[in-house]
Amino acid sequence: MPPTGSDSGREELKGRLKQLIENKRVVVFSKSSCPFCIQVKQLFKSLDVQCHVEELDLQDDGVTIQDVLFEMTGQKTVPNVFVNKSHVGGCDKTLEAHKNGLLKKLLEGEEKYDYDLIVIGGGSGGLACSKEAASLGKKVMVLDFVVPTPQGTTWGLGGTCVNVGCIPKKLMHQAALHGHSLQDSRKFGWEFSEKVQHNWEAMTEAIQNYIGSLNWGYRVALRDKAVTYLNSFGEFVEPHKIKATDKRGKETFHTAAYFVLATGERPRYLGVPGDKEYCITSDDLFSLSYCPGKTLVVGASYVALECAGFLAGIGLDVTVMVRSILLRGFDQQMANNAGKYMEENGVKFIKKFVPTKIEQLEAGQPGRLKVTAKSTESEDTIQGEYNTVLIAVGRDACTGKIGLEKVGVKVNEKNGKIPVNDEEQTNVPHVYAIGDILDGKLELTPIAIQAGKLLARRLFGGSSIKCDYINVPTTVFTPLEYGCCGLSEEKAIEFYGEGSIEVYHSNFWPLEWTVPGGSNNSCYSKIICNKLDRERIVGLHVLGPNAGEITQGFAAAMKCGITKEQLDSTIGIHPTCAEVFTTMEISKRSGADITQRGC
Repeated sequence: MPPTGSDSGREELKGRLKQLIENKRVVVFSKSSCPFCIQVKQLFKSLDVQCHVEELDLQDDGVTIQDVLFEMTGQKTVPNVFVNKSHVGGCDKTLEAHKNGLLKKLLEGEEKYDYDLIVIGGGSGGLACSKEAASLGKKVMVLDFVVPTPQGTTWGLGGTCVNVGCIPKKLMHQAALHGHSLQDSRKFGWEFSEKVQHNWEAMTEAIQNYIGSLNWGYRVALRDKAVTYLNSFGEFVEPHKIKATDKRGKETFHTAAYFVLATGERPRYLGVPGDKEYCITSDDLFSLSYCPGKTLVVGASYVALECAGFLAGIGLDVTVMVRSILLRGFDQQMANNAGKYMEENGVKFIKKFVPTKIEQLEAGQPGRLKVTAKSTESEDTIQGEYNTVLIAVGRDACTGKIGLEKVGVKVNEKNGKIPVNDEEQTNVPHVYAIGDILDGKLELTPIAIQAGKLLARRLFGGSSIKCDYINVPTTVFTPLEYGCCGLSEEKAIEFYGEGSIEVYHSNFWPLEWTVPGGSNNSCYSKIICNKLDRERIVGLHVLGPNAGEITQGFAAAMKCGITKEQLDSTIGIHPTCAEVFTTMEISKRSGADITQRGC
C-alpha cells in the first residue's frame, strides 16, 4: 500500500475507512486511554451492542486516520462514532442521541429509511443526480417548490436555467439578433417595404410554450426512472428526516439514508423603498405578459447586461445603472469592451449611482415609475422616469429556510453558501450539496449537472471520479457575446506574477460584418500564457459573434494542456472568427497595433 502521507495513500485510506463504516453496524474510532472514549464504549456495552473499535493510539497510521476522519466529518476529536453508516459524532453527541432516542433509531438499521436518496431542489443538478441514482437501482425522491416572487411569478419543474435563466435568456438574445440581421440584410440585397416591428407577446408566448414542454419532459423522465416527485418545500426536522409542505400547506414526512441539497439561488433585492412592490427581476421578465417599455436595469452582473442587451435589441429604450464595475469576477478588459459595444449600440449607462427609492407614478402594464438614485462618490442625487425597473444586482443562496441548523450543516454566514469537500460532501457526512449554493464554486448549470451525476455514481455506483472545476468554459450573452475559459488577466497576474505571463491579442472583423460595414474593430480576442510552463494557455477570451461555440472547442484543448506553440501549429478554418486564435502573433507587452482592416 502507498504511504498514507501521499495523496494516493490518503485516498486509499479514505476508501478503506468508508468501506469499514459501510460494512460494520457500529464503528468507534477511539484512543485506549481517553475517558470520553471509554464512556462511549461502556454505553454500547450496556446496550448489549457489539461495536467495532479502532484504537488510533495503538496503530502506526492512527494520526493519519484521525486527519482523514476530520476531512470526512469535520470532527477533529475522538471518540468518532458511526452507526449504520451515519455519523453520530463525539461523546456528547452520542450520549445526547441515546437520550433523545435517535441512537435507538439508528441502531434499528437502514431499513427504517423511506428512500436511499432525497434530493431537495428540482433544478438541472438535482434532476441529473436523482435520475442517475435511480438508474443505479436506488429508491429516490425529488422535492421542488418555487416560492412565488413578490410579483407573484412562479414556474414549473426544471430550476432556474430552464425557466428563468439560460433557456429563455438565449432565446430572447436570439430574438434581438434577428432584429439586427434584418437591418443588415438590406445591404445583402434583401428588399422589403412592410413595416418591421417586434411583438413582445408573441415572443414570450412562443418561449413559454417551449419551456412548458421542457417542464413536462422532466416530469415524464422522473416517472420513467421511478423517481418520486413532490411539488413541495423540503425542510430538515431530524438528521435523516425532512418535512415536505405543498402549496396547500399539507405536510408529509420522509426519511432517507442520504440527502443532496440542490436548492439554487434567487435574485437579490435592493432593500430600498418600493423595490419589491414595483420592480421586477429576471424571475419575472421572461414570462412578463406585456412589453416592459422604457426600462432601467439596476446592476452590472451578467444577468443585468444580458437582459439590457436583448431588451435594447428588440427596440426598447434601456438604461443600465452601475454601482461600480461591469461583470465583477470576469476579465475587466473584456467586460469593459462588452459594455462599450452596448453603449455604441443604443444602451445608456448611468455609472457610480445606486437607487435609493422607487415610486409608482401610474399603475399599468407597464405603468410609470420614478427612480431616485444617489452617487457612490459624492452627495449628488438624480431622478428618472421609467416604465419598468429590472433589478439584477446578484443572487442569494436558498439555504436559510430548509432546516440546516437542525442537522448541523455548516453555512458560510456571509453569503449563505455551503462549504463542501472535493466530493461535494458537507460537514454532515450523509448530506451533500451541488450547484449554485456551493461556497467558492462557479455558478453554472453544466457544472451542477456534471457534479450531480458524478456524485450519484460515487454514492451508489462504486465510482471515484470527482467533478473537475478547473478550466470551465462559459459565455455571457451580451449583444456582442463574451466567451472565456480559464483565468482572467487579473487572476493570472495574481497567481503567476506579471513577469511570468504573456498575453497575445488581436482585434478581428467577422466577414459577415464587412458588407454592412459597422463595428469593424469591436471584436477582440486574447490568450494568457504561463511563460514558466512552455507558454501553456491558462486563459482564453473572445468577444464576438458565436463566442460560446468558439470557446467550447478551445476549452477541450485547454483541458489537454494546450500551449501557444501547439495553437500556432493548428491550421485555422477560413473565413471564420475562431481562426483568429491560430494567427495571434502580437503580444500585449509589445504595444504593437492590433487594428484589423479586413477579415
